[in-house]
Amino acid sequence: MDLRSKARTIPGPVSDPAKLPKWNYDGSSTNQAPGQDSEVILYPQAIFKDPFRRGNNILVICDVYTPAGEPLPTNKRHNAAKIFSHPDVAAEVPWYGIEQEYTLLQKDTNWPLGWPIGGFPGPQGPYYCGIGADKAYGRDIVDAHYKACLYAGINISGINGEVMPGQWEFQVGPSVGISAGDEIWAARYILERITEIAGVVVSFDPKPIPGDWNGAGAHTNYSTKSMREDGGYEIIKKAIEKLGLRHKEHIAAYGEGNERRLTGKHETADINTFTWGVANRGSSIRVGRDTEKEGKGYFEDRRPSSNMDPYVVTSLIAETTLLWKP
Repeated sequence: MDLRSKARTIPGPVSDPAKLPKWNYDGSSTNQAPGQDSEVILYPQAIFKDPFRRGNNILVICDVYTPAGEPLPTNKRHNAAKIFSHPDVAAEVPWYGIEQEYTLLQKDTNWPLGWPIGGFPGPQGPYYCGIGADKAYGRDIVDAHYKACLYAGINISGINGEVMPGQWEFQVGPSVGISAGDEIWAARYILERITEIAGVVVSFDPKPIPGDWNGAGAHTNYSTKSMREDGGYEIIKKAIEKLGLRHKEHIAAYGEGNERRLTGKHETADINTFTWGVANRGSSIRVGRDTEKEGKGYFEDRRPSSNMDPYVVTSLIAETTLLWKP
């Protein structure tokens, strides 16, 4: 979750990442290269409008390579782009809708925003989608983030207060293929910049407060062209079956610390068990009532944690459901 950025001036407005220059930075200061050969190379990949500097200024998502052109181990975008450009995947136009949960923390105590220092608020119940100064903590940050993402050109589709007080969610999508990962990372960057201005810390930890409090996930909604067309429900069931067969591989790729969140309580399925159901928020995969009724649509993978890498999760779902042969 360690996002870094720096700025540079270019001669004029650019709208195509391919027209931007490659750049470099000191990889030895980020534990990505040794001091004696410290330069690592930034390849511009996606452009968003800059909601902070505005005007013709842009935010550029880059991935990172060695001077010889090898992707760094932390560069998960490179492999995802390979999967999404595979003809069998591209033909199915995979859509993603990602529900990114996060927790706002007080800077000096690392305790959730609005919680009494060293103490706890009233139990969960009134906070989910709640309003009022005693239930919703940090709405100004959330709304500023919403507006900034819309300005940037991120396909942000909504926000809501979450079950645990001080916890919020934004949704990105439907986005096609690799752009889902680009948009989530850009939205996370903008959120962290806004919390920086507000003097608040954002946490993507999957279980920031132990005990009887909800964790934070990144539910990933997914569909392919075949699933969205008549007869799609049968395709969905086959895809879910394949996901079940690779449950362990997916869990390993779905975020660190997820075992603290996926306990079988607080609207999660147990981490070691794969289940699916219609409208069941206690299962690994949930199918919506509408999808069942209409015989086509999408499903939701509820396993990814809030700190997951969207490039890894989206490409792995595409790979398992479209390319993998059991």
